[in-house]
Amino acid sequence: MPEEDVLELKFRLLDGSDIGPFRYSPASTVAMLKERIVAEWPKDKKGGPKSANDIKLINAGKILENNKTVGQCRTPFGELPKGVITMHAVVQMSLTKAKTEKKIDEAPKNNVCACTIM
Repeated sequence: MPEEDVLELKFRLLDGSDIGPFRYSPASTVAMLKERIVAEWPKDKKGGPKSANDIKLINAGKILENNKTVGQCRTPFGELPKGVITMHAVVQMSLTKAKTEKKIDEAPKNNVCACTIM
């Protein structure tokens, strides 16, 4: 793989810390990037992802799809040819897990309506 085809990426977490930079080929998929983030996630941080499906990668304001390649997601403007590209990694647990946790935490609520006419 020629040196100019390699992209350097780092992943910014919610608290402002970074994972990386790592070197990837433009043919690498977003799913591969997410697997690397799960493997490299700092052990001392709470709320880490359990799987690659728990991570949303954002580049240039767009959420990246798992089946896209890094080359397809790269923004054509504003990137320096040899600069490190920063992508934001957001942990978002799957909806089924969030719903079950919410049901456990919530106490049943009674619907009560009250009106006062003066």
